[in-house]
Amino acid sequence: MNKQVQAQEANAGNRIEEGAERIKQATTSAVTGAKEAVERAADHVEESLHRATDKAAGAATRASSKAGEYSERSREVYDDAMDRADEWLGKARDYVREKPVQSVAIALGAGWLLGRILRR
Repeated sequence: MNKQVQAQEANAGNRIEEGAERIKQATTSAVTGAKEAVERAADHVEESLHRATDKAAGAATRASSKAGEYSERSREVYDDAMDRADEWLGKARDYVREKPVQSVAIALGAGWLLGRILRR
């Protein structure tokens, strides 16, 4: 009976080893699959981040360009307004020099009218 017990023990030992090998292979397969899934997800996230960064950089470049255009345009409008104001001021000075009495009369009339308006 000793040989029979030894044969059963050997058979049981082989089955245990086979089961352990199957578990090892299944574990290895599961770890490999999980690793690949994580790598794919990381690649997808990285790609999405690159696209988002590119879009944000493009939007920032366009916004900066527009801001530069608006700044230049506002500078032109300001310079234009200052030129007109200087021109009007020059005309007013010339008028006062040419017609001082009329200028004083106009200033008094404008002051009186403004005073009447503001009193109400």
